Amino acid sequence: MQQRKAGRPSGTDGSDFSYRMVVDSRYTKVAKGKSRLKTLIFIQGIFQLIVLFYVALPISKGKDPNILAVSSSVIGLISLLIGELGRRWSRGGFLKFYLAMSTITVLISISCAASSSSTLEFIQNPTEWETKKFELIETLVLLLGLLVQMFTISTVISLISNMSPPKKAS
Repeated sequence: MQQRKAGRPSGTDGSDFSYRMVVDSRYTKVAKGKSRLKTLIFIQGIFQLIVLFYVALPISKGKDPNILAVSSSVIGLISLLIGELGRRWSRGGFLKFYLAMSTITVLISISCAASSSSTLEFIQNPTEWETKKFELIETLVLLLGLLVQMFTISTVISLISNMSPPKKAS
């Protein structure tokens, strides 16, 4: 196979540059957005597994689980699967559904953590750090999940707008 030399290709004076193909910038933005979304979905998956662990912890101790927290985790994992399918197949509808469901999941999880008695007890008496540290770590994970969700929202909105075909000028 012939190696290409540095500089101008042979047989041209360089004036044919306007005929060469150029990739539209929105396709480049879609590729970057899909890559970023893949990372964000992976991070959200890790957060969902950590939250699921904290939700399952009372079950192992023989206590009744928080049904709202369990359903939030299950919905979150299903939404991550739908988001990954939407990312791979470039389906705007799947991405919109993923965005709505993952936002609802994060909000439900935060409301569960905020309404839990251990978080409220720690706010009232911060000296009980040792006895409430697992619940506070769960709350910290949820807040970090909210931060990741904010990045995900902006990425998905940008991705959907760049995936849609350009508007025709009338």
